[in-house]
Amino acid sequence: MTAKNDTYLTAQEISKKYKVAYPTINHYTDLGFLSIIKREGNKRLYDGRQVKKRLGLIAKLVNEGYPLRLIRKKILSNGKGRAV
Repeated sequence: MTAKNDTYLTAQEISKKYKVAYPTINHYTDLGFLSIIKREGNKRLYDGRQVKKRLGLIAKLVNEGYPLRLIRKKILSNGKGRAV
């Protein structure tokens, strides 16, 4: 991990840990599914707990047949994109 504790993950670490393609992480970030907590140099750091919850929710909803635009509405309408 790049931080002293396990709360921060880089996009590359997320990709390896959750087996999600790196471009998918970028797309989810652009859509507002994942929030960048801070930057270290050119690395984006994400909250590991949020990532785990969000990726789980996204996978569940995609498997149920929801399109990303509706998933985005659900995530962003629930706490203005901060917590689902």
